[in-house]
Amino acid sequence: MSTAALPMVGHAAEAERPTRTPAFEKRMAKRYRDERNFRLLGLAAVSFSVGVLVFLLGNMLINGIGGFQRAELTVTINFPESGVTGDAVSLTAPSASQTLEMQGLPDVVAFYAEQQLGPDATAELSNDGWRDVAAALADDPTLIERTQTFELAASSALAAGMQGDGAPEMQALAKRLVADGKLARNWDWGFLSRSDATSPQAVGIWGALKGTMLTMLVTLVLAFPIGVLSALYLEEYAPRNRWTDLIEVSISNLAAVPSIIFGLLGLSIFLAIFPNLRSAPLIGGMTLALMTMPVIVISGRNAIKAVPPSIRDGALAVGASPVQVVFHHVLPLAMPGMLTGTIIGMARALGETAPLLLIGMRAFVATPPDGFTSPATVLPMQIFLWSDEIDRGFVERTSAAIIVLLVFLLAMNGLAIYLRNKFEKRW
Repeated sequence: MSTAALPMVGHAAEAERPTRTPAFEKRMAKRYRDERNFRLLGLAAVSFSVGVLVFLLGNMLINGIGGFQRAELTVTINFPESGVTGDAVSLTAPSASQTLEMQGLPDVVAFYAEQQLGPDATAELSNDGWRDVAAALADDPTLIERTQTFELAASSALAAGMQGDGAPEMQALAKRLVADGKLARNWDWGFLSRSDATSPQAVGIWGALKGTMLTMLVTLVLAFPIGVLSALYLEEYAPRNRWTDLIEVSISNLAAVPSIIFGLLGLSIFLAIFPNLRSAPLIGGMTLALMTMPVIVISGRNAIKAVPPSIRDGALAVGASPVQVVFHHVLPLAMPGMLTGTIIGMARALGETAPLLLIGMRAFVATPPDGFTSPATVLPMQIFLWSDEIDRGFVERTSAAIIVLLVFLLAMNGLAIYLRNKFEKRW
């Protein structure tokens, strides 16, 4: 190469070298500014979502803490002088309440309450206060041999007066009793063990919570295996034709159908077949299973598609049959994705009320269900019914029930996430 050509090469390289012109600098600054703004918008969106969640949870906690408490009157009973008798066997028998009632326990409670609180406060004592005394005697029969102080539920009117609501005379009575140390708001553990009632002082969440557990169990037992097997068949075995395409489109449409349509389906089919099981967890679970299955099928098919084809090819190469490939290799690897779809479907089913309204699960149920065929209600329906009550005491009870529902949802999802992580395999 001649030396004369070198300047030309250097000149060409100099001409092709990029230069940072003002226009280039302006475009780069705009790119950086757009990226920074996008990151700020994303951070603002996340912050807003977290703020709304914190506000919601904080509001529920502030209003719900009072729902776990109730206004109670302090009454001391001297059992040896009351004339009420009994031993460990009779006081713990199933008929103990009837026996104590025949001995005049309600009158004994009213007598000591009138002595210590006055006739006006005794009139505001819950009619079922003596049942709390009977329950305490059943838990500890030795109380019948000594003097014992009980915290008995006050009436709804006195509870409202304690909070500054209701009639002026009730507020004055509550103020006097609080000053005397005879009226206080105490933690109500019975809220977690009682069922529905007409008074906010006597209501509990256990009946609805047990009904929710039974209904969700039926939903899971029906929806999960049927949804998983349907996804396996459609993805691994079903022929590719117009009928399969029709089924796939139908499943996708069912996942977006309003929940009340499934309630109409349960009303017209399940209650027509089992007319005596209205309001039963079995019917509610079957109805919610219809709503949950499309979600499980769609997520299951996506999870199966995500399994690498090399897994199937390797299993077939070492002599596994097609069924063994599906159930020994594909299904275990797709199970975490299927459980994710199940979590989403069950969470949606847990919060539904519209389908259950149509099959009668909004009934007043004063006792917990004994089984899958007993009349029952569920937590969302209980919250709906309490929110429609006029008594202010039900507002706090409603917030407390929402907290129980959220805790139940977190526990259910936490268990599902644990199982998903346990079955998860990496390749």
